[in-house]
Amino acid sequence: MSTFSSMHSPSYSHSFICSSSINEKKNQRFVFSSFPRFSVPANAKVFLQCQANSHQNAVLMQDGAVATKVSPVEKETPIEKLKSELLSVTSSNEWDEKASFDINENESTVSITVVGASGDLAKKKIFPALFALYYEGCLPKHFTVYGYARSKMTDAELRNMVSKTLTCRIDKRENCGEKMEEFLKRCFYHSGQYDSEENFAQLDKKLKEHEGGKVSNRLFYLSIPPNIFIDAVKCASSSASSGNGWTRVIVEKPFGRDSDSSAALTKALKQYLTEDQIFRIDHYLGKELVENLSVLRFSNLIFEPLWSRQYIRNVQLIFSEDFGTEGRGGYFDHYGIIRDIMQNHLLQILALFAMETPVSLDAEDIRNEKVKVLRSMRPLRLEDVVIGQYKSHSKGGVTYPAYTDDKTVPKDSLTPTFAAAALFIDNARWDGVPFLMKAGKALHNKRAEIRVQFRHVPGNLYNRNFGTDLDQATNELVIRVQPDEAIYLKINNKVPGLGMRLDLSNLNLHYAARYSKEIPDAYERLLLDAIEGERRLFIRSDELDAACSLFTPVLAELEEKKIMPEYYPYGSRGPVGAHYLAARYNVRWGDLGLDQST
Repeated sequence: MSTFSSMHSPSYSHSFICSSSINEKKNQRFVFSSFPRFSVPANAKVFLQCQANSHQNAVLMQDGAVATKVSPVEKETPIEKLKSELLSVTSSNEWDEKASFDINENESTVSITVVGASGDLAKKKIFPALFALYYEGCLPKHFTVYGYARSKMTDAELRNMVSKTLTCRIDKRENCGEKMEEFLKRCFYHSGQYDSEENFAQLDKKLKEHEGGKVSNRLFYLSIPPNIFIDAVKCASSSASSGNGWTRVIVEKPFGRDSDSSAALTKALKQYLTEDQIFRIDHYLGKELVENLSVLRFSNLIFEPLWSRQYIRNVQLIFSEDFGTEGRGGYFDHYGIIRDIMQNHLLQILALFAMETPVSLDAEDIRNEKVKVLRSMRPLRLEDVVIGQYKSHSKGGVTYPAYTDDKTVPKDSLTPTFAAAALFIDNARWDGVPFLMKAGKALHNKRAEIRVQFRHVPGNLYNRNFGTDLDQATNELVIRVQPDEAIYLKINNKVPGLGMRLDLSNLNLHYAARYSKEIPDAYERLLLDAIEGERRLFIRSDELDAACSLFTPVLAELEEKKIMPEYYPYGSRGPVGAHYLAARYNVRWGDLGLDQST
């Protein structure tokens, strides 16, 4: 028997449309009728194209990528020749003649366990995302979904709970009810304590019954408070991990409250898991427009040369919600807006925006560049931070509550519900360019966007047409992450007519108008990536360390000095101090103008 070593196998970049996979952790044996037996290396996969003739597209490959063509080798060894012949399968007839699978030994199954299945996140996001993947044909042929929580519940009760939140694609509604019924039949429930190895062992027994002797791959989604992460991971690792496939764990933020607690959490997780098994999820990295950042920059020649201090005057990352804590005050008060939004969502977007060109699209290459950005950032000073907290406000006969009116929030709480900060990256590309962040609750609208303001045109011939306010003539690239996704570029243009009147117009890519297909939810993309083992959109431990190191000192200073937040009315544009902060660096917040596209 000939065994292929990974050193003899080519490596390909990860690429797929939507596929289900057969992933083996250990060497599994495939029996081909026309060839000698051979073993598949540990990280080899056979991918089956979704909703297509799978026989035509099945290709043996290294590192999980789809290889559609193999280049000939001038002097092939017998093993290389054999491998080339196996990789050249092109038709279903040829496949049927050459290969046959022992189903029990060689097919795999994926078991997805949602730990904390009775919580809001599971009901509103995780289960609907899993159904959407099933509806699109993106889940493996053999999969099972298990809910695990302390609540007593039957399989039927779980299915009833989940069914209330499932929806079909707006642009693909055929067989919706049938698909829901099929999906729910694969959903099961097991009640247990998060710190009970016995309960997880019982779960393991149930999972094995559904896996039916196949190679078992297991994904655990920890939709639980961070203080019980370690107990759940310990029990899942010791009592319910896969014996012959992969085991992966998705961990939700917050990943600790400061540098020390974050490092302690990472150290504890690594007692039971390797770094490659830990998938730290930040759902903003799964947003369509965030993922499009690298495409916009690296595949369009007009942008990359402009992406530096030479042409960009400032970058703004803006997050606003038009509602308050709404009963989540107990959780929010422990972390605040800086930890909840800035240190996670906005800082991750900043790193993607500002990173250098990675060596490849491989997850490690991209994450290496993000870490370089985070480590190049100037320490954040207290004077470059503004905090606020919303107060009660009456408008149109309706009275909106203050943050401290929430019954789960202490009356004397100083926790900020708004923050603005000026950050700098001390490297050759971005030296001196202010990166302004702004995030808040109970503001005048709901929005998440990146605004890139370019420098003024030197010696502009049309300055007199703009008057004294040159900012009115500034080119600005806006990437609206949500809602109503869009990318638009503000340019100066002559208004038609006999006179010379200039106007600031938008070159607009409005996603809803341009693309008929509904944009997938971020959780769909991230769950599929976790199943496929794609780590590009997940946070590595050194990224987390660098992010915490940036914000922990200023957060500690805010709390030690008991800095009072500036109060702002519910439904307003936020504290006045944010405008003074921007003005200090000669910046005007871009979301205060009247965009033609909004």
